[in-house]
Amino acid sequence: MTTIDARIADFYAEYDEASRLHSTATGRLELERTQELLHQHLPPPPARVLDLGGGPGTHARWLVEDGYEVLLVDPVPKHVEQAREHVPGCSAELGDARELTLPTHSFDAVLLLGPLYHLANRADRLRALSEARRVARPGGLVAAAGISRYSLMQDYTVSAGLTPELLAGEVTEVVRTGSYDGSRGFTVVHFHTAAELSEEAVEAGLNGVRVRGIEGPGWAYVVAAGRCAGQEAAGMLVADAIATARLADDHGVFTDASAHMLVIGTA
Repeated sequence: MTTIDARIADFYAEYDEASRLHSTATGRLELERTQELLHQHLPPPPARVLDLGGGPGTHARWLVEDGYEVLLVDPVPKHVEQAREHVPGCSAELGDARELTLPTHSFDAVLLLGPLYHLANRADRLRALSEARRVARPGGLVAAAGISRYSLMQDYTVSAGLTPELLAGEVTEVVRTGSYDGSRGFTVVHFHTAAELSEEAVEAGLNGVRVRGIEGPGWAYVVAAGRCAGQEAAGMLVADAIATARLADDHGVFTDASAHMLVIGTA
């Protein structure tokens, strides 16, 4: 079986991924909009859903509550244990999105709401998307999330942390190449443009591919409010940010302004 990068494994062994989408207003914004976008395309329950790189089960929980039959696959043992413990009704097992041991055409929908973040090599991302297409039934949904190429620059800007050193170094490198080595506060990451994310999905064989911004262009203001005025004040902006994201859905020029993007297609 393909192994996960040791730097990524070490990061998630310590990082509290279980609370990420619940502890801040921007996390709540990401979760609510991801649910909203997926609800527009998921088949009705009790369809079979494969949650690849599903972490501790944040998305698996609401999918199970909605009546879906969910299998979560993740390469981090801690995440699999958390999902088994905290998401009743969800099956969870260790595995790598690039090399699945699951039967062909065995799921009605396949979600990759994390694996593409940490696959720095394009060939690995294509393998993960191709495997998702393989295990989805013909015509089944395949949806994958990516982190926006410009989100690091926006994050530093709204926090007044975009120093000349950062701008000349990692921020410029990320904007130019999409690659980040995890040297400062995170781990190995690939940052997508909307066009790149779409191109990879098409090359992996998906049909009807389209890309949507998840948080929309207003997410940075929610970040700024959380840092300056606290999470309660930032939470009051979430509804407005969601309304802005919905409006931006009709104007593709704004897709790259989101912190995360969702590519949607069919097998």
